[in-house]
Amino acid sequence: MTFAFLRDLEQHLATTFNAECVDVSAELCPPEFTGDVTINCFLLAKQLRRSPMQIAAEAASYLAEHADVDAAECIKAFVNVNIKPEALFTGTVADGDALMTDVLLPEADRQKVVIEFSAPNTNKPLHLGHVRNNCIGTATSSLLSKVGHAVNRVNLVNDRGIHICKSMLAYQRFGDGETPGGSGKKGDHLVGDYYVRFDQEQRSQLVALREQNPELAERPDEELFLQTEIGQAARAMLVAWEEGDADVRDLWQRMNSWVLAGFEETYQRMGVTFERTYLESNTYTLGRDIIEEGLTRGVFTRRDDGAVIIDFEDKKLGTKVVLRSDGTSVYVTQDIGTTLLKQNDYSPDRQIWVVGDEQIYHFQVLFGILKALGYEWADQLAHMAYGMVKLPSGKMKSREGIVVDADDLCAEMSQLAREATLERAGPNAPEDLAERADVIGMAALKFMLLRVNPKSTIMFDPNAAIKFEGDTGPYVLYAYARISSMLRKADDEALAGPVDWSVLGADEEKELALRCSQYGQATRKAAADLDTSALAGYLLDLAKAFSRFYRACPVLAAPSEAERRARLELSGRVRSILKDGLSTLTIGTLESM
Repeated sequence: MTFAFLRDLEQHLATTFNAECVDVSAELCPPEFTGDVTINCFLLAKQLRRSPMQIAAEAASYLAEHADVDAAECIKAFVNVNIKPEALFTGTVADGDALMTDVLLPEADRQKVVIEFSAPNTNKPLHLGHVRNNCIGTATSSLLSKVGHAVNRVNLVNDRGIHICKSMLAYQRFGDGETPGGSGKKGDHLVGDYYVRFDQEQRSQLVALREQNPELAERPDEELFLQTEIGQAARAMLVAWEEGDADVRDLWQRMNSWVLAGFEETYQRMGVTFERTYLESNTYTLGRDIIEEGLTRGVFTRRDDGAVIIDFEDKKLGTKVVLRSDGTSVYVTQDIGTTLLKQNDYSPDRQIWVVGDEQIYHFQVLFGILKALGYEWADQLAHMAYGMVKLPSGKMKSREGIVVDADDLCAEMSQLAREATLERAGPNAPEDLAERADVIGMAALKFMLLRVNPKSTIMFDPNAAIKFEGDTGPYVLYAYARISSMLRKADDEALAGPVDWSVLGADEEKELALRCSQYGQATRKAAADLDTSALAGYLLDLAKAFSRFYRACPVLAAPSEAERRARLELSGRVRSILKDGLSTLTIGTLESM
């Protein structure tokens, strides 16, 4: 919050208690207490090395005499403050530039950050899980940039490995020369079809294998993979790829180019961009070289079957294979190389991975290996784990084709938005209907995924997300559009001249102003916690506060010119914050809905 009395209180407490600096923050006062804001002095105890009650008493005594304060009441370790109306509105909305810059961290707290997200495999199109990953990664990157960090967004495309060979082998056997152009399919969709085709053939062979060998009936599919002909062929193709077989490499490059072109179309529709895209095929050998060097230093050991392992002291991590007995790499192998490459390329203070929570153990192992190798920066690595997106029918399975395709999802959200817009417009369909539908549909999708803490598992419900009422993106967009419409209708005189903030004072006006004052605080907290839901929740609360204000306090039909001018100015501040906050979440806005 940007109130002058808070900054004055910081100086007073620093002088009184002989502290170098004090950071005083305030929250909205709980409704059961009298006051506009409350100061929690428990948060100041460590800074000032005094008891919270002593600090609260001193703060209340000082604020009671402050020119901007009507009353200050000390309740245990909390100070509830009533702000004089003119100071309240001047401190929260009069200086629009201050509201926008209040989000910035001090220079000393800003960092260089590399954030990796998306990380698709080139054996299938992007699906709903990738959509949540991309939304979280893009919005978190934007959020970190907003508060002042220097952020580089990178993608690591998993373009090699046994899963890629499965699609290649199926295409080789069943493709009959099919191409994206000839089939009319996006390249990533076409290749994904062959990943499913491989699974179908493998299942057929597993059935035959178990019929011929009844003792294998209870063995899981994964254990029997190399006992099937097609599984052996896929593994042989992987070995051939790593040995540089010309025909295998040619097929691999051709199919990967189809998939990458398909990915780019989806990224453009979602507004996803990267400063750099790494390819696993270019990084996995570096990881292997690091492991070979670590083997000579005793960080790793070679098992009897030839596999290279690390035996962690931490029993929770156990023992991990880092190179298979045939010399091929595992996932963590290339991650070791890519992590070192990113560190060398950007020299960041922090690296963040946006990856689902089912990979928590993988990243614990990765970070443990890098620490064992002696890299000092290994303590600055963070896995931003997020929960899965569930369907009413259960978990998605790409190899079986049970997915919500990202392209289909975006198209569906746009169609739902189109239908909702037409329903509201009646016979007067807007000329820019297609554009509106795309903006509303993408806002609904992104907001649905970002308003929930990333760690939480969520149930996907497109019909709920598209509603114009409730905790949705379209609801926030509508608040912005309503204010834009109101400001267009106001005459130039109503928007010109000085503002007399003393004419405001209704509860709804005060609440709205106080909500505005929280923007910087909410944005910084969201960035610090890597939690987009903190900012999304704030924008919802602000939109709801505006709705209450709009119903209770006429704006264009205000009783006096002074009230109309002040309420328009207040509404304009809300509009600026909604636009800036939505933009930070990478969500577009509309001037009319």
